[in-house]
Amino acid sequence: MFCILIFFCFWVLVDTDGVKIVTVLEGDSVTLHTDVGDIPRFYKGHIEWRFKAEDNRLVRVIWLDSAGEMIYYGDQIFRDRLQMDNQTGSLTIRNIRTTDSGLYQVRSRVSSESFNVTVYARLPIPVITRDTCSSSSSGSSSVSRCSLLCSVLNVSHVTLSWYNGNSVLSSVRVCDVISSFSLHLEVEYQDKNTYSCVLNNSFIDQTKHLDITELCQTYPDRVHCYSFTEAVIRLGISAVVGVATVAIVVYDIRSRRAEKKRRTSQSVHE
Repeated sequence: MFCILIFFCFWVLVDTDGVKIVTVLEGDSVTLHTDVGDIPRFYKGHIEWRFKAEDNRLVRVIWLDSAGEMIYYGDQIFRDRLQMDNQTGSLTIRNIRTTDSGLYQVRSRVSSESFNVTVYARLPIPVITRDTCSSSSSGSSSVSRCSLLCSVLNVSHVTLSWYNGNSVLSSVRVCDVISSFSLHLEVEYQDKNTYSCVLNNSFIDQTKHLDITELCQTYPDRVHCYSFTEAVIRLGISAVVGVATVAIVVYDIRSRRAEKKRRTSQSVHE
């Protein structure tokens, strides 16, 4: 079984309003590079970073005064995870969290810049399990199928999909935070196609490849599927065998008691 994790450290784009779009993965570090280093040294004092969270909270993060001393704010939010370069004004956020998503603005006496930062949570690897099996007959041939579930836990704003090669077979989109959800797939035991379950958001993918042999054909005596008729016949045979076994046990017990009684009677007469 293999899993594939595809991601980039972070993306930086610029929208039509001049706001830089930054996309980063949870737990990574990101540096918001500014152009403050290009302005005369005299104007570098009083550089200020502000953070507007997605819930519209506005926090003054860092202030660089005219003496070059940095004053940190917002400790309850960032907890010493910030560092500003007093030469360039660039801001580094370490161990970034999804709650750090929002608008960052840096202002000096002569310029200002904005960064719209989106932090994506790391995705779990999907888990593929066998759910049930079934069998159908057509003439003299019988086809056994394996029902599979691809499941994930504690995710939001993701898509879960089953693929056959590069073709999407089915998918489901989740927007709200959800504790768990699954996607069903049914395959034949002898299927030679390449299946995979993919969990993704707009930033990263997590892929789990299906091993049909491991999930559906391991221990065939334990996972063999029977048709309804076969199941009824086997159940009837099992019932008959069970009754016969009980009858033999009862007969054996009675025989032993009768023999014991006979021997006791002989001893008394003697």
